Amino acid sequence: MHPIIIIGSGFAGYTLAREFRKLDSTSPLIIITSDDGRSYPKPMLSNALSKGKTADQLSLSSAEAMEKTLNATVITDSVVEHIDPQQQTVTISNASPLHYKQLVLALGATPIRNVLDGNATNNVLSINNLSDYSTFRKQLVDAKHVTIIGPGLIGCEFANDLINSGITVSVIGPSKLPMDTLLPAPIASELKATLSKAGVDWYLESTVIAINHATSSDLNMDGYQLSLSNGDLIHADIVISAIGLRPDIELANAMGITVNRGIVTDEYLQTNQPNIYALGDCAEVTGHNLLYIAPILAAAKALAKTLSGLTTAVKYPAMPVAIKTPDYPLVVAAPALVETGSWQFESAPSGFGIKGVFTNDNNALLGFVLSGDMVSEKQALTKQLPDIIA
Repeated sequence: MHPIIIIGSGFAGYTLAREFRKLDSTSPLIIITSDDGRSYPKPMLSNALSKGKTADQLSLSSAEAMEKTLNATVITDSVVEHIDPQQQTVTISNASPLHYKQLVLALGATPIRNVLDGNATNNVLSINNLSDYSTFRKQLVDAKHVTIIGPGLIGCEFANDLINSGITVSVIGPSKLPMDTLLPAPIASELKATLSKAGVDWYLESTVIAINHATSSDLNMDGYQLSLSNGDLIHADIVISAIGLRPDIELANAMGITVNRGIVTDEYLQTNQPNIYALGDCAEVTGHNLLYIAPILAAAKALAKTLSGLTTAVKYPAMPVAIKTPDYPLVVAAPALVETGSWQFESAPSGFGIKGVFTNDNNALLGFVLSGDMVSEKQALTKQLPDIIA
């Protein structure tokens, strides 16, 4: 019997394998990964520092332990070079093609990197996996100042984590306010002010044009010098790029699988190729590419049933996202971009936080953002939201 093959050992790949094994304990299962196959909670990467967690402490299980837990074969440090949808084979380097019964692409997403001038651009870090975090922690030992390129969700989470760990933090970005694509202006303004009070230095409405090694001859210090579009110069010991993630679609595209922003699937997570599915950050499910944990959990449960023989469509209920900025707690249930309506705001009675609700002309709730003490209203408001995929 040919196995089910999952490409990717991140949260999506391993969650699917766990859900599948709840339903089918014996069918052959192979997981292929380009890294060492350790299981770890990826969302903790952006707040592990203040919790005192090293990369090894974040690791939950080795690849060998996952093999035993899942009754599966985990092939580590291997890159998939070719998929043949007609022959239903997967080829990795220096190995014979592997035949599959069903194939799941759980490829994740890759950090977006700007093209910059300077002799130190290759030293900019992106923290998107356990290996990246390990490199970051090693460099942080003697660091006092970290500069983050990108004032979005991940940039703000890292900024709050670093500032609470005693590190000086600068955040750079072209927008007027942090997280401006997720947060309405009143809440984004309060976030900026709160993190400023905590110690974050903002360099907004500006971009990085060059990153160079600083030398003792020009700054009497080591590290990096960042040149900004507004003429400012910033010195930093570490530079992190956090300008967003791009779904990993190159492999699928090369194999004739339909891609858009992500790998296009129907409500069953099925691509346009028979017996090939996509899951997680790489997947665009009926037009939705949601790079959060809750959608992965919902999709993995549905796909596990399909792979075990009970064809099941995924359903996405309203899934607010809790953002890890503890100095200014945030919960976001962003309205769909196609929705028309308006925002209304209410300040918390305590003076800390804002409730923003987005309603249509019929006063139906389509989205919300809660901050500070108003996050306590999350559950009540979530019940009023429509499903994302019914």
